Amino acid sequence: MSRPTVRSLGRRLSWWLALQTLIGLGTVCAAVYAVAAMSLSNRQAESLTQKQALIRHVLAEAEADRDLGELKHRLDDFLLGHEDLTLTLQAGADVPLYRSSTVESALAKRVSTFEVPFAWQGARSIRATLTLDARSDAQLLQRLAITLVGAAAVGAALVSFGGFRLVRRGLAPVRDLVEQTRHLAADSLRQRLDGSRQPEELQPLVEQFNALLQRLNQAYEQLEGFNADVAHELCTPLTTLISATELALRKTRGVEEMREVLGSNLEELRRLAGIVHDMLFLSHADRGATARREPTASLASLAATVVEYHEAAFEEASLKVEIVGDAACEVDVALVRRALSNLVGNATRYATPASAVRIEISEIGAGQMRIAVVNQGQAIASEQIPRLFDRFYRGDSARRDADAHHGLGLAIVAAIARMHGGRPVAQSEGGITSIGMTLVAERCTPTTRPCTP
Repeated sequence: MSRPTVRSLGRRLSWWLALQTLIGLGTVCAAVYAVAAMSLSNRQAESLTQKQALIRHVLAEAEADRDLGELKHRLDDFLLGHEDLTLTLQAGADVPLYRSSTVESALAKRVSTFEVPFAWQGARSIRATLTLDARSDAQLLQRLAITLVGAAAVGAALVSFGGFRLVRRGLAPVRDLVEQTRHLAADSLRQRLDGSRQPEELQPLVEQFNALLQRLNQAYEQLEGFNADVAHELCTPLTTLISATELALRKTRGVEEMREVLGSNLEELRRLAGIVHDMLFLSHADRGATARREPTASLASLAATVVEYHEAAFEEASLKVEIVGDAACEVDVALVRRALSNLVGNATRYATPASAVRIEISEIGAGQMRIAVVNQGQAIASEQIPRLFDRFYRGDSARRDADAHHGLGLAIVAAIARMHGGRPVAQSEGGITSIGMTLVAERCTPTTRPCTP
């Protein structure tokens, strides 16, 4: 299906301006012509009425004298100087009494016929026909029409030309924006459109476009950083696998030794598979995936199962666990369990040995829950907190087991929070670190029932 062709905005504005100008001037000229024609018609009617009264007066005087010659003489005197008038008198139906010079051949004329009481040779009245030659008025109207049409055409042409120039000048800022955008490329997303010379109407467009450039630049930088992080994370295990395999192939080895090499390689391969699976999950979340909703009677019970899964790590670090709060909600149980596992695992690694880890479940608003894991330990610098949920981010490489994990755990927590309509939360102050997430939980019923694993 072909797309409709959209013509140039400048040409369309120019043509519309020319058409409106022509219609406006044509309407004015038509009104002037109509008023002039009406005025001339009224003047002709008024002139015939005046002449009709004078002829009645002359005929009334002639009826008393009974002198036809005197009547013709008076009528000749009356019509003297009125070459545009023709008078015809008839007694009865067919008896002509008087006829002046004729203008009956004129195409433009106005005729007035009237009866005048006049006793003459058995007739009781005279029929008078007064004809006014209107050729001069018709010629005047013709000249006026030609003048008005010419004035309208020339005026429309002049206004159209001026409108075209004004439209072209008015669209100059748009052409300037087009020229600025032509110089933008993937390596110049830091540049912004210069709106200082743009009119007020284009300022919102410039602001929105610059905001879009800002978002594109951030996304591009994140993509570049993500690619670098992925390459870095995959490079180390791949190098280890290649080196171990090359060493194993250099000489003949026993079964047990080869089993040990293969076991080491399998561990690295599982680590690679874990990174790939986590990246696929984050990619799925970035494409706008939402969480499935299923009822769970107790978030505290769900947290207890996670604690049970990490029980060995808790015992190894001599940590105590406490679950505070509970709620019955509709959430994606598998995703929430995964997020809790990441949070608990993170707290277990960085908690002070023999301290307490607390899992807090609380309502923070209508239909909104907060799940956080609180631990005691080394505080996180305030400038690192906003980046805790970035992919492959490790806040302090000196912290314990910093190299043993690929830095996607908290990024997955943030993705699960967004899939539930929430957001990640973190704070660290005075040796107490709380990291968690908020959830928009449907049909949520918070409780205060404590739950101990």
